[in-house]
Amino acid sequence: MVDRSKVYTKIQFLKMSLKRLEELKQHSQDEFLENFTYFDSAKYNLIVAIEAIIDICNHIISRENLEVPSTSADSIKILVKHGVIPAENQGIFVAMVKFRNKAVHLYDEIKDEEVYRILQEHLGDFDRFVEAILGYMMGR
Repeated sequence: MVDRSKVYTKIQFLKMSLKRLEELKQHSQDEFLENFTYFDSAKYNLIVAIEAIIDICNHIISRENLEVPSTSADSIKILVKHGVIPAENQGIFVAMVKFRNKAVHLYDEIKDEEVYRILQEHLGDFDRFVEAILGYMMGR
């Protein structure tokens, strides 16, 4: 059985990071690119938010006795396969996990402009994930 408290706690961490990212989003591109603390904070909060997504996926997979994922991206695919999250969002959620992997393991390849673009164009993707998980939790 899914531990609702654990999932909701992870969602709260995700939302806290998202709130911080929304604040950073308000800066112009020039301001963002000129201030390394904006980039560092944004990258860290993106990593935390994506980690929360991965943790939520893996918790549901474990508690529902679904197949074991080989990668974090597989965790997304498994939840899509079982109807927990919508298939139309699979690509973007997998891309989020890939960004997290790149930010953690290939950190020298992350460009400030890439992080700024994510802030401007993709923060709503986190909301879509949360909505899907809350919908799943309500249906249980």
